[in-house]
Formats: sequence, C-alpha cells, structure tokens
Amino acid sequence: MNDDHAEDTLLICRAFGDSPRATSARMTGLDGAGGEYVVVVDGVEETVRIPWGRPLTERGEIRAEVVRLYREACARLGVEPRGGR
Repeated sequence: MNDDHAEDTLLICRAFGDSPRATSARMTGLDGAGGEYVVVVDGVEETVRIPWGRPLTERGEIRAEVVRLYREACARLGVEPRGGR
C-alpha cells in the first residue's frame, strides 16, 4: 500500500482523515473497523484513523474497501481517478 499507492493514501487521508493540508501519508495498521495512518501536516506527523464503510471480516475485503475509499476521495476532492480504478 505505502510503496505502490502513496498518492492514493494521501488522497484518502485528505478527504476522510480531517487532514486536507497533509503533504504525505502512510498506512501504519488496520483492523476490521478501519485503517490507521500517519500524515504529515505542516511538517508534523499526526495519527489518523479512517473507518471502513462497514465492518470487514475477510482479508480479501480490504482491497475493495481501499479502492472504494480512493474513488470516493477523488470525487470529494474533485480529482480525476486513474484509469482502471
């Protein structure tokens, strides 16, 4: 997630993590209720927790939920999503 999708993670945190001025973000953990991230705002690291849209019980559900958050973040922020997402 962090290596391949850093920009996606940043958009998700800007849109849903109450961090619209974040300049970087990385996922630090997750569970069935949501994801945990560290964002950098004005040079300071802050912890952000973003809940999933519903409780997740299977590992395979995580990817679909992150893609959903990415798409919704793009819509909320007025960013064109990448093709194939």
